[in-house]
Amino acid sequence: MLLTQTKEMATKEKPTIISLFSGCGGLDLGFVKAGFNLIYANDNDKDVWETFEKNHKIKLDKRSIVDISSKDLPDADGIIGGPPCQSWSLAGAMRGTNDSRGKLFYDYLRILADKKPKFFLVENVPGLISKTHVNEFNKILEEFNKIGYNISYSVVNAKDFGIPQERKRVLVIGYRKDLRISFSFPQFNNKKSSLRDAIGDLPNSILYVDKTNANLKIANHEHMNGGFSTRYLSRNRKRNWSESSFTIQASGRHAPLHPNSTRMIKEEKDKWYFKDGIRSNYRRLSVRECARIQTFPDNFIFYYGNVAKGYKMIGNAVPVMLAEKIAKKIRLDLEAN
Repeated sequence: MLLTQTKEMATKEKPTIISLFSGCGGLDLGFVKAGFNLIYANDNDKDVWETFEKNHKIKLDKRSIVDISSKDLPDADGIIGGPPCQSWSLAGAMRGTNDSRGKLFYDYLRILADKKPKFFLVENVPGLISKTHVNEFNKILEEFNKIGYNISYSVVNAKDFGIPQERKRVLVIGYRKDLRISFSFPQFNNKKSSLRDAIGDLPNSILYVDKTNANLKIANHEHMNGGFSTRYLSRNRKRNWSESSFTIQASGRHAPLHPNSTRMIKEEKDKWYFKDGIRSNYRRLSVRECARIQTFPDNFIFYYGNVAKGYKMIGNAVPVMLAEKIAKKIRLDLEAN
């Protein structure tokens, strides 16, 4: 009886989080692995619903955040999420809050102001603090300050956290001012992880044809075929086994090449080609290989009818290990306070 009560108390004492713009839930999984209790999640992208709910065992609020009242959300210790990044991406139109997706940042602020949890975390692309958007970013920081939070932000690279991928992202973390603490970004001296560490044990993947392949021995271990655009061929897309991966993007068409693929040769500025010709030994990374590089465990299954949706979910996610390490630091801060 005493053991049962202890377990119940431990569960109740876990700090709780609300997740907004959850996607398939890489950020959420990292926080759960760090000992947080996920009590609410929201995303209106139907392509992620099945994957999120089957893996996280929690029902998603599938409405757009603009239609969600703060009264609909439970109280929690923290709010985490990554508002859509396309409006701030250096590779995109860079429209910021001139884009309806960019304005969703202010719905995040609205809910944060109403709920006032102990902490919040926002993840986004480096374009958020580019010259084009720095004025808007400073306005957002000032709003966080007015709401009542001590703010810390930094551009972090996933490879510095032991993740086998070069992936730069902006993290903004705030602690409620009455806690009288501020977040300090940890300096990890992790051994750099390579593609061999991440995917070296996987056999060759199955070619995706028309519809997703059924009954795969390794879930989601299928890759997209097809030609390569001039944009794809504008840069090197192949890393060796001993190196970390290029950034995993939210597009199968732009997935990096497998390390066993033929190497690419630079012909001139923004123009590369395959050493042995376009029909030589090459293939893109599989969906599962991209998931491994994003540090999703193999028992995290992605559900999709079109393989492009799998790549998109994974590319939009926060690397699980990065989320977990940041979450552990937040939990230690809260417990110390």
